[in-house]
Amino acid sequence: MSKMADMNLPEITRHKTRVAKVGSLTIGGDSPITVQSMTNTRTADAAATIAQVLRLAEAGAEIVRVATPTQEDTAALPEIVAASPVPIVADVHFHFQRAIEALQAGVAKIRLNPGNISDRDKVKLVISEAASRGAAIRIGVNEGSISDRRDMDKYRQDREKPLAELMAEKMAEYLAIFEQEGFDNLVLSAKSHDAYTTVAVNRELARRWNYPLHLGVTHAGTPATAAIRSAAALGTLLCEGIGDTLRISYAGDPVNEVMAANELLYSLRLRKREGIELIACPTCGRLQMDLSPVIAKMEELLKSVKKNLTVAIMGCVVNGPGEAENADIAICAGRDKAVLYRRGQRIKNVKTEEIIPTLLKEIDSFQ
Repeated sequence: MSKMADMNLPEITRHKTRVAKVGSLTIGGDSPITVQSMTNTRTADAAATIAQVLRLAEAGAEIVRVATPTQEDTAALPEIVAASPVPIVADVHFHFQRAIEALQAGVAKIRLNPGNISDRDKVKLVISEAASRGAAIRIGVNEGSISDRRDMDKYRQDREKPLAELMAEKMAEYLAIFEQEGFDNLVLSAKSHDAYTTVAVNRELARRWNYPLHLGVTHAGTPATAAIRSAAALGTLLCEGIGDTLRISYAGDPVNEVMAANELLYSLRLRKREGIELIACPTCGRLQMDLSPVIAKMEELLKSVKKNLTVAIMGCVVNGPGEAENADIAICAGRDKAVLYRRGQRIKNVKTEEIIPTLLKEIDSFQ
């Protein structure tokens, strides 16, 4: 294990919240931060959705959300819920009846934006159904939630008033409905595509309420942009102790979301790493061989390895020796050859074409 990991650094102090019960999990309080994702299959296709839920759970997702825009989708939920190893959340917009159907199907939580259901009596029916079944509700407020004429006129009139504050005011308006009904099995969520706004609004939510918070950057884009925007916003908030569950939203395969979210928690020591920590040399003019293919291949091969090891693949004498000393297993590559290290001890020279099989053999036999 790296010497850096043994440094006596202060731990991040989490913002204290009440607890929300989501199936067999708890969110908030002293519970570990949970990782979520969302399927991109059509929920009505139960087989495809179940297959993706299982992939997400295997990758480390602890909660999975599914879209339920139609009655055909909610009709598939009993089969999906029964097959899932993790709590299922129904994503509901516009149609309160879809929320009722999802709750009756056994979902552990629903994601609801009350702004999309104009009839407050219908929202109250959803609250009553959730309460009777012990399900949680996530109240979602996105930047678009304040885009109605009243709020936007107010925003234009007072440009000194931050967007984050307006979003928090909208959350207060929604929360009043739930508090009037005596329902508190809640998770709050306020998102923007803008990292700065996401940080600001979640700070405001943490200041005003002690409900657990779901973190995310909405419409973050492709992995190239989403990773940076999400790390900037969520990393900042997590370092401040804000956030009880999170989703990093990517376009494409949602398994990548789970891997990114877990890596963020590992990096901040908010979760104990399970599997290989791969340290890769930054490519620069000092390198005497192209390590990029080696690193990419090893990253793919090590995804399923559960051993808790630090593996370094380095390419020059500047950074290589230090990382080799701190890693469990390391390769320091030079021109046409590399040197294998185990726990800082030089073991042997390795031919270029033997780097990957040598590393795999060392990892497999490492005790």
